[in-house]
Amino acid sequence: MKITDRILEVLNYKGISKYKFHKELGLSNGFLDKSRDIGTDKYAKILEYFPDINPEWLLTGKGEMLKTAKKEVEKEPVLHPAVSGQKDAIPLVDVRANAGYGSFDSLITEGDISSHYVVPKFSRLKPDFMIEITGNSMAPKYYSGDLVAVRKLESSEFIQWGRPHLIGTRNQGIMVKRLYPSDQDGHYKCKSDNPEYPPFDVPLDEITGIALIVGVIRLE
Repeated sequence: MKITDRILEVLNYKGISKYKFHKELGLSNGFLDKSRDIGTDKYAKILEYFPDINPEWLLTGKGEMLKTAKKEVEKEPVLHPAVSGQKDAIPLVDVRANAGYGSFDSLITEGDISSHYVVPKFSRLKPDFMIEITGNSMAPKYYSGDLVAVRKLESSEFIQWGRPHLIGTRNQGIMVKRLYPSDQDGHYKCKSDNPEYPPFDVPLDEITGIALIVGVIRLE
């Protein structure tokens, strides 16, 4: 893969058009389509334009796209077992995203809660529960084994378009996707961060619950 292919991957990830990219960096139209070696001056300019992009990945393809990916999560365990009735204790459920069926309320019963934990940095976010992710459709944002903290949405008016959500469905179980309005009436569009997974539309009557992801913990 050429460096220009990786730049195009960044543009797709961030939702930036080639036209806007060329214009704001002062590059000629078609630069990304024609160039194979971008040069050190343009390489530096691109890194300045995308300060969160890993320079090594952009140059060689090694490592992760985002240099902040590991900074967004805790490198050391931050789960503190909660004592009975402790304030801000968050239930950790055994039902995994991409496994199980039905709504959150029907899936997550007292028997599904393995324990309660206190995560100091999550206290102001007021999550309803934490759940483990399986699969890598949302990489590099989330990886299999990550724990995400979510806050259930009581109304579709509180959906934050473009942000990752935990979605409960009748037939596809619980999944993590970015939500967008759909061109089809009565549907939402679901998108993965991993380009190997194409976007798809989900009927509203198929969705049994939506929760906004407000935090993530990744243990090395």
